[in-house]
Amino acid sequence: MARAIWSGAISFGLVNVPVKLYSATSPKSVRFHQLSSKTGARIRQKRVDSSTGDEVPFEEVVKGYEITPERYVLIEPDELDALDPKAEFVALDEIDPIYYDHNYYLAPSTGGAKAYRLLLDAMRESGKVGIGKVVLRSKQQLCALRPSGDVLALTTMLFGDEVLAPDRLDELEAVGQSEATPRELTMAQQLIDSLSAEFEPSKFRDDYRERVLDLIERKASGEQIAVAPQAEAPVPAPDLMAALEASLAAVRAGDEDQPATPKPAARGAPERSGRDTGEDGAPSRPAKRPAKAKG
Repeated sequence: MARAIWSGAISFGLVNVPVKLYSATSPKSVRFHQLSSKTGARIRQKRVDSSTGDEVPFEEVVKGYEITPERYVLIEPDELDALDPKAEFVALDEIDPIYYDHNYYLAPSTGGAKAYRLLLDAMRESGKVGIGKVVLRSKQQLCALRPSGDVLALTTMLFGDEVLAPDRLDELEAVGQSEATPRELTMAQQLIDSLSAEFEPSKFRDDYRERVLDLIERKASGEQIAVAPQAEAPVPAPDLMAALEASLAAVRAGDEDQPATPKPAARGAPERSGRDTGEDGAPSRPAKRPAKAKG
């Protein structure tokens, strides 16, 4: 059974929706422990008082902000809780993904099901995204609230001053001084169209994680692992047009190797086959990217 990691309320106008917060993702990274290279024993980290060297129990640990070297202002948990901000609700139809951080699901708390459903349906119909603030783990965070199927999803976001401006990158100056020819641009667009497809998350796998787990299993069974030399880093193609033409040729050659799949025609039109036709028999176009919301 899922366990809520936070509870609170969404407020918009005079409507209050009591909710619980659940993690929406489960990263599958491989976690390693720190070991002593001499004994192979696990290394333990302890909370130690720097003035006495004694270990400090967790319940005696408090938060402090350093105002001058070795001088701290102590902050109690109740004092932080009193600063919990009131939620705001701002409708947006565009958010740059660079601001997104972590994803969560929101479920209604006891007595909040009707208000939750009202907000979910209203947001789905309006196509709007709510922007507000939430305090998680004693830190105030910007957040986006949006419908995701039959659940409200909350995504924590970075504040404006936490996103660095790209003009600090010196290398971008060379980009501004470079310009593709119309033919190169056309070829590049054709290559993108040829490689376009519907987004299917299940097609993408963490191959690196799987290789790491395989390496661990092989070493655990006593196999001696020979480290292969690193492949040379690819160098930029000296002839951009030649690289585009070769890429398009490779994609088209791959398509010719794939058998055509018949598709049912719509509205009684004659049946046509192949990847270049849509449901109504007309040439299909690459799926458009979802429109970004504007604020």
